[in-house]
Amino acid sequence: MPPLGKMILRRVLWVFPVAFGVVTMTFFMARVLNGDPTELYSPPEATDELRAQIRARLGLADPLPIQFVHYLRDLLRFDLGISFTTQQSVASDLWDRLPATLELGLAGLLLGIVVGIPLGVVAAVHRERWPDFLVRGTTLSGMALPQFWVGLVLISIFFVDLQVLPGPVGRLPIGVAAPPRITGFLLVDTLLAGDFSLWWQAVRQLALPALTLGFSTAAPIARVTRSAMAEALQSDYVRTAIAMGHSKRVVWFRYSLRNALLPVVTLIGGIAGHIFAGAVLLESIFAWPGLGQYALQAIERSDFAALQGFVIYASLLYVLAFLAVDLLYMFIDPRVRAS
Repeated sequence: MPPLGKMILRRVLWVFPVAFGVVTMTFFMARVLNGDPTELYSPPEATDELRAQIRARLGLADPLPIQFVHYLRDLLRFDLGISFTTQQSVASDLWDRLPATLELGLAGLLLGIVVGIPLGVVAAVHRERWPDFLVRGTTLSGMALPQFWVGLVLISIFFVDLQVLPGPVGRLPIGVAAPPRITGFLLVDTLLAGDFSLWWQAVRQLALPALTLGFSTAAPIARVTRSAMAEALQSDYVRTAIAMGHSKRVVWFRYSLRNALLPVVTLIGGIAGHIFAGAVLLESIFAWPGLGQYALQAIERSDFAALQGFVIYASLLYVLAFLAVDLLYMFIDPRVRAS
């Protein structure tokens, strides 16, 4: 196997012990720190016999090591248990809500990257001048302002005052039927159904939450890009490129930005993990039926199985996000492949 292939395989194999550690910590913390969930589902007048039956139904009657073995066995079959709230499989609930979170997350992340990286480049190129001060002030505001507050302000401006965008009622207006589910992504399913009017309604519903997510995402991306780009512009290889007569565009994007991408890619990996795990408050504000809202409902209703399934999903998502970042390093920086 080529050295690059061995390096990729080694990083992929590291996912398994990390994933096992995540599952182990989630299992024992959920049971040790949360106490006995039997009391949450027992009526006040419940007898000891009824509580024992409830414990057996919840799979809590066995010793903790036996419960853990059973839990690992179920996980290998992608069985995360039954939600006490919906009475459905937790894996099924997560799968049903995943497209809504991915659709919003991809829109917000793409907006953040498309806006954040160019702003960071502009700020670095015009360092200590008014474009730099403007970008730094904007990014500082984006990082300081709470995401839910930005969402409420955008709702107030574009829905309440200007009335140019729809209100926070989910993925489609109230009373509008969704197209046949094919992919779960409304923007895709409406196009596959040939309903362009419904597609435009879905785009309008996505606009405000995507703008909110994009603003809070673009701010740290622009800030890190500006810092890494400013450092790259002062390096020896950039001065050599300028002395060789390369144009500013070549110097900025081929030499400086490419070498400044490593910290930006690391940041985007962490942001992607956070976004695709479900922005809890953002989805709650916009009534977005994604994983964040599902987790919030699980917390409010003390849904033991649903919350545990969500935590495992979110944790493994972070592991996969940083695995993707690690693999991208190999293609961005030749020094990583040579190490």
